[in-house]
Amino acid sequence: MSVTREELGKARYALVTTFRRDGREVATPVWVVPDGDALAIWSYVGAGKVKRIRRNPAVLIGVCDVRGRPLGDQIPGRAAIFDADGTARVRDALRKKYGIQARLTLLVSRLRRGLAGTVGIGVVLD
Repeated sequence: MSVTREELGKARYALVTTFRRDGREVATPVWVVPDGDALAIWSYVGAGKVKRIRRNPAVLIGVCDVRGRPLGDQIPGRAAIFDADGTARVRDALRKKYGIQARLTLLVSRLRRGLAGTVGIGVVLD
């Protein structure tokens, strides 16, 4: 069963799979928000998934539970790291979708790493 962009945008968690240099898959559960015709996620700048996306923008994405267990198929997409304005847009969308949980997470992140310590990532589905 193939998942749609709309279903992914409404999902509580998405499983984003990135690829190591040797081709091995690394799957990570993340918050996901709709971003126009694409999807967006948010991450710490030094996270492995960010490094892997910078090197290889190919990803797989699908709905999952909080522990990263897939709840359906993953579909291919292309990821891109956002600039500061795009990252701010993702933070705002996270606050709207996830409420107090996102507000607290974003506050702790800002206190710990500053605004430049995290990055928004756009995912366009193939």
